[in-house]
Amino acid sequence: MTSLYEQDFYAWSNEQVSLLRAGKLGEADIANIIEEIESMGRSERRELVNRLVVLLLHLLKWRFQPALRGNSWRLSIKEQRIRLASHLADNPSLKSKLDEAILQAYRLAAIEAERETGLSESSFPSDCPFSFEQLMDDSFWPAQE
Repeated sequence: MTSLYEQDFYAWSNEQVSLLRAGKLGEADIANIIEEIESMGRSERRELVNRLVVLLLHLLKWRFQPALRGNSWRLSIKEQRIRLASHLADNPSLKSKLDEAILQAYRLAAIEAERETGLSESSFPSDCPFSFEQLMDDSFWPAQE
């Protein structure tokens, strides 16, 4: 028999909220509640990495294709800085995962930058050339070296 969790997640979640609010822990679907809470945590970390990827991609393009700099890249950089700051304010414990997230995000951003720019992989540094402070600094706009 298929459980409500598998049939109708929305109905299941409302039912679980009602049970938890009523203090009926014995009737709650604890195993699936735990799974959903763990999934939410992973989702917040993925959001951090995804925001970093977009920011790093546009900073790389800004640095390595100065002739193509435009309002779209500038606004994307500004937007991602705001979204990252907001995400970290909502999830301050993610700050302890920043080094790992930046490492993962940079690897993905470099691949995307290679795809979008047509530049070779060797055109981009093998390690992230930007500190987190630079990534979040509204006055930081990388120049081509």
